[in-house]
Amino acid sequence: MIERTDYYAAKLAYETDASDVHAARKAGESIYVIDVRSDEAWAQGRVAGAIHMHYSEIAARAPLEIPEDAEVVVYCWSPGCNAGAKGALEFAKLGYAVREMIGGFEYWVREGYPVEDADGVHRRPVDPLTGIARVRTRA
Repeated sequence: MIERTDYYAAKLAYETDASDVHAARKAGESIYVIDVRSDEAWAQGRVAGAIHMHYSEIAARAPLEIPEDAEVVVYCWSPGCNAGAKGALEFAKLGYAVREMIGGFEYWVREGYPVEDADGVHRRPVDPLTGIARVRTRA
């Protein structure tokens, strides 16, 4: 029988979330953030600084573009999308240390982290149901 601590330790070895990815990048950690969605989804908006690599291209492109000892985080649209799991599987088959960003792009945006599109990098308002919304007080 698997101990609960083993289960949760394993889960954290394979998953991360938007706030942890953002904090790690802000702290200067070297993480390759990979958007595994379609070209159309990528064009609509993405995690600022992410690399676009559709999950079907990972086997061919990753060995040429991502160092084999890199820490890799993949994401797709949202909790309702399994492209992140497909992408993580492809990286794992190649031997990469890979984690899936649970919540995907949806939660990255909802938590107010930097988003990039054709117009540049910007932030959308924090959704108070997913992130800490700063309330302005009158002085």
